[in-house]
Amino acid sequence: MRLGFVQGTLRRLAAHELRMFTSFGLWIARRRHQVRSADRPFGYASPQAATVYGLAFVCVVETVGVSFMVRDWPAVHAVLLVLDLYTVLLVLGTQAVAVTRPHVLTPDTLRLRRGVQVDLAIPLAHITSVREELRFGDGKATPEEVLDLAVGSQTSLTVELAAPVTHVQLLGKRRQVTTVRFHADRAGELAKALRAAVAAGPGSPEDWGHP
Repeated sequence: MRLGFVQGTLRRLAAHELRMFTSFGLWIARRRHQVRSADRPFGYASPQAATVYGLAFVCVVETVGVSFMVRDWPAVHAVLLVLDLYTVLLVLGTQAVAVTRPHVLTPDTLRLRRGVQVDLAIPLAHITSVREELRFGDGKATPEEVLDLAVGSQTSLTVELAAPVTHVQLLGKRRQVTTVRFHADRAGELAKALRAAVAAGPGSPEDWGHP
């Protein structure tokens, strides 16, 4: 049983990295993952962009410096060069997946994503309220029923649900959530569009807005 768990974990991690690297192609082509013509995408990558690019620059500088220091040991140089370049790709990959996998508002679903780690579909019929609420991470643990999808340590929207939805974590663990906090670069626009979409649907609440 333990061997099966390890194998399953390795498969999930390998699939995670594969999705990350395939996002580079979408990024270069300026395309987005699974966004149809009738859907409305909303990005969330802005708060982390400066950090990602800054870290990538530091990694490049470190790669050049280390390559210079070990130039007299070809085998060591080759191994470290591969590891350093792989690290640079992983760092840039966090931005690539965030840009190419935005949140998506469809006629019946709010699809919230955070890179390739989170992909949560919330039926609009489950949503009871949406709040524009800028929050910064304080290091405190969130309740089990609250999903916090912070980007750059911040969230800007909160949605409350009448019925729980299942969040599947990277390694397969599942939990039921009834409140989701997340960030959107155009938070006000998404909040307005989301309220309108829920109000237009069947069974929408009469008193829409802040609870």
